[in-house]
Amino acid sequence: MKDLKQRVAGLEEKFKALLSSISLTEKKSQLNALEAKTTDPDLWANQDEAKKILQEFSDLKSEIAEIEELEGEIRVLVELTGKDPEGLDADVEKAERTLNKFILKSFLSGKYDRKNALVSIHAGQGGTEAMDWASMLLRMYLRFCEKRGWESAFMDRTAGEEAGIKSVTFKVNGTYAYGYLNGESGTHRLVRQSPFNADKLRQTSFALVEVLPELEEKDLPDIEIKDEDLDWQFFRASSQGGQNVQKVSSAVRLIHKPTGIVVTAQSERFQEQNRRNALNLLRAKLWLLEEAKASETKKELKGEYRPASWGNQIRSYVLHPYKMVKDLRTEVETGNTEAVLDGELDEFIEAELKIDKK
Repeated sequence: MKDLKQRVAGLEEKFKALLSSISLTEKKSQLNALEAKTTDPDLWANQDEAKKILQEFSDLKSEIAEIEELEGEIRVLVELTGKDPEGLDADVEKAERTLNKFILKSFLSGKYDRKNALVSIHAGQGGTEAMDWASMLLRMYLRFCEKRGWESAFMDRTAGEEAGIKSVTFKVNGTYAYGYLNGESGTHRLVRQSPFNADKLRQTSFALVEVLPELEEKDLPDIEIKDEDLDWQFFRASSQGGQNVQKVSSAVRLIHKPTGIVVTAQSERFQEQNRRNALNLLRAKLWLLEEAKASETKKELKGEYRPASWGNQIRSYVLHPYKMVKDLRTEVETGNTEAVLDGELDEFIEAELKIDKK
């Protein structure tokens, strides 16, 4: 009984600390402002902007409702543990899980943490092995996003000659998608018996993951993309998408002349949609370039700036001769490799978020 009372007392204390850090009053003010926008007769003049406003309004409304519900639950638990705490274990565990979820979200306070994410995966050296590993990582992240209720859409994809993928870029639509996924940037290492060679030799493969926020022009007022600096090239898409993408030059390759940055987009059926996707990707890469330049003199969005580079190995996945996934930054590890590769990444992502905020 005493242990349960202590847990409830701890719940109450942590919740008070959370409230003081997130400012529920400010959130309600933001909700009122968003609600006013949803009733604007001209809301749907820009459909993309309208969808974002409605999504933000819905997410914030749900978040406030959950916080207020949790506040009520904790108040009841405090009262009951003072009288008859018998049978409250399940209720206390539920409240603890909910509170921990909000505490974790409070770590996502970066300027662009609420944004959608642009995720790229590139196979490293190693031929078919590395390309297969890149496809395994793609499946892992798509499953993770699916479990969180986030939508994913391909922007560009280059298949391997025999198996897997050489590279892929996809967009993740979801509130805090960038904040949660940003820590996945870096080199991912796989050790396993090769399924592509008769001797089943032990093989080490590498893949690079890059995560960027989806940014709009208004997000980066200091970064100007001039028309004369852009070299647009159009070609027939190689990805699936019906007969149309194979018959017309709907795929886009965009070269930014001043920096030499090259991006491609070919997943959409129409050229204009691919142009828009390519510009969004270029804008994010230009932002990343500015962040890299500034990293020598200041802290970045999430602690010390860490670019997604081949020298920055963040996690090892060992499938042979034993099974283990270990994060090299947080020391979090598990022997349940199947679950991790099936999208169970919460333990790794949450640990990285917490260590970044220390």
